[in-house]
Amino acid sequence: MKLLAALVFSILALPALAQPYPAKPVRIIVPFAPGGGSDFIARFMAQRLTESLGSQVIVENKPGAGGVLGIEQGIKAPADGYTLTLIASSYTVNPSIYKLNFDPVSDITPIIQISQGPLLVVVNPALPVKSIKELIALAKSKPGEVTFASSGQGSVIHLATELFGTMAKVKMNHIPYKGTGPALTDTLAGQTNVFFSSTANAMPHVKAGKLRAVAVTTAKRIPALPEVPTVAESGVPGYDVVLWHGLIGPKGLPRAVVDRINGDVTKSLKLKETAEQLQNDGVAPAGGTPEQFAAQIRKEIGIWRKVAADAGVKAE
Repeated sequence: MKLLAALVFSILALPALAQPYPAKPVRIIVPFAPGGGSDFIARFMAQRLTESLGSQVIVENKPGAGGVLGIEQGIKAPADGYTLTLIASSYTVNPSIYKLNFDPVSDITPIIQISQGPLLVVVNPALPVKSIKELIALAKSKPGEVTFASSGQGSVIHLATELFGTMAKVKMNHIPYKGTGPALTDTLAGQTNVFFSSTANAMPHVKAGKLRAVAVTTAKRIPALPEVPTVAESGVPGYDVVLWHGLIGPKGLPRAVVDRINGDVTKSLKLKETAEQLQNDGVAPAGGTPEQFAAQIRKEIGIWRKVAADAGVKAE
């Protein structure tokens, strides 16, 4: 009798187990507050995935601890494809700064890198600097007197600037802020001299003449500001810092789900309107395989560990 009951139950359960993915709404956890670059990317992709998956994709903002709180919630969810997490470049910085309750490599399933873009090196126009070479010369002539703002102690902006200082052999004075907004405001006001800003935040002020752009941090120039050279071509060869966003899932996410989401995002990234929309935010489509994204994450974690150790950077 028990065997018969079990057989009946298993037969009844088959349609539920065989339901095609997705059979219910999918959520994307954004470990940052609404209104920022990560939120924009997540909502942009959620709209397109809603269309391609044929099921609603919802964005949930879970800010806190440099993004760690939201990421923990996302990767500890069931590995069924219904909870994804949007991560940014800061994901690879956090292991150097925070004591994490998860392994940033083995406890996730990388799905796809969505975007890529530079930091924009801007200076207050009052600073007698119009290029990276002039900035280096000024910093060398006045060690510790040139100040640079960051969005916080141990942020990707902080470490990107420290890496620049190490490679250029200059020492600038770090002024940390609680977020990009106040750091940018004080650079505009001349309270700080230099800021490695996200392109989206700095570009309007550059075009208005309130900030001077001296370089981009990626290996190649960007279409939005073709006249602005790279740091590497301006006297610091090999310097290359990319800001990016990507999607991950919990450890053990089925390969079929990974391939479905990767494929749908890839198709969206190849659309002309996608490139145009992302370019307005100072970034470009990325794409690639889950394996390529995993390799990028591992590589950057190693790079930022060394930068943080060399500069003595610790969480406040």
